[in-house]
Amino acid sequence: MSEPVFIQREPVVNRQKAITASRLIVHAKSCVAAAAALNDIADVWPDARSVLVSLDGIMPDEGLLAWRPPANAMLEIPAAALLEPAMQALINRLNEAGLPLCLDGYGPDIEPSVAAQFRFLLADVSIYPGAKAPGLMLAKGLIDNDEFDAAVRNGYSGATGWFFLHGVPVTNRLNPAHAQIVRMLNLVRRNADVREIEEALKKDVTLSFKLLRFINSVGFGLSCEIQSFHHAVTILGYDRLNKWLSLLLVTASKDAAAPALMQTAIARGRFMELIGQSVFDGTTLDNLFITGTFSLLDILLGAHMKTALEQMHLPQVINDALLKREGAFAPFLELALACESDDIELLADRAAALDLDAMAINHAQAEALRFADSLQFN
Repeated sequence: MSEPVFIQREPVVNRQKAITASRLIVHAKSCVAAAAALNDIADVWPDARSVLVSLDGIMPDEGLLAWRPPANAMLEIPAAALLEPAMQALINRLNEAGLPLCLDGYGPDIEPSVAAQFRFLLADVSIYPGAKAPGLMLAKGLIDNDEFDAAVRNGYSGATGWFFLHGVPVTNRLNPAHAQIVRMLNLVRRNADVREIEEALKKDVTLSFKLLRFINSVGFGLSCEIQSFHHAVTILGYDRLNKWLSLLLVTASKDAAAPALMQTAIARGRFMELIGQSVFDGTTLDNLFITGTFSLLDILLGAHMKTALEQMHLPQVINDALLKREGAFAPFLELALACESDDIELLADRAAALDLDAMAINHAQAEALRFADSLQFN
């Protein structure tokens, strides 16, 4: 029986913290297995932005030539691999195949002519804090937003990782714009008259536009275009509409760093919805999606999670998962979080607890990332 190949993900952001690419980290015992796992997600490959592919624990070899890379894919070559006699020959073959390459583990000892072969140069800031290099530098190993700011000051062009989830201050109150969306959510949850909800939406034309854009996005998959909120209620019903109104709250932040947070939150929600399809259905799946998207409300809204949730009339199963990590939804949220960690054993354990194999996890992650990108909130 072949070893499972798990893929974990992280975003790549530029100096303004806008998402410019995604990074997939493939945990495999061989390049042949890695290539097979990447081919397995070809049908749901996230194609809106560049995707950097990193191999964890193995050196690239000719087994990778079995991979059929999508047009937006790039492969990372570890700096240590440059010392291998056969590596330059492999790099030449990959270049001939049209696969752009990045160098992971850049340092001042790398010859400029060698570094110039690569699209991006990735470096761990704890080892190489300065970023004078013959190419675009991406910082790795950042702990929080303060470290990102320091890396940018030192010349880095961007960074990869989850640093933006840390070091964000929160308060005990919602700002008025967020409170208005919460009121609309509560109206929908209690099946208020359509006219009452439309009046609430009319107070913020931007929210109305965003809601219709979300519903009509490629990710939603409707066969007809929704023209108005009243039309949305007719086509979707209150229960499904609640899911899409929830996106307004997740995407309400005006902070420059918000797009990366939004993508993370929505990808979490979609991932949980996808992996929950074998267990739940209907409204329960929508609530699973909301649980994932709301898992970053504290950071997105700048308010404590309890403060944000106590003003919403959410099902107890959502509150239990978000506040206590308990209940039927909690294992799905824990699995989503494990996909964003660098602990592959934790990911394997969370998957086993839900009786899910690596292929299902990888497929759901790629599809969730593709879905989040389709909403175009960057």
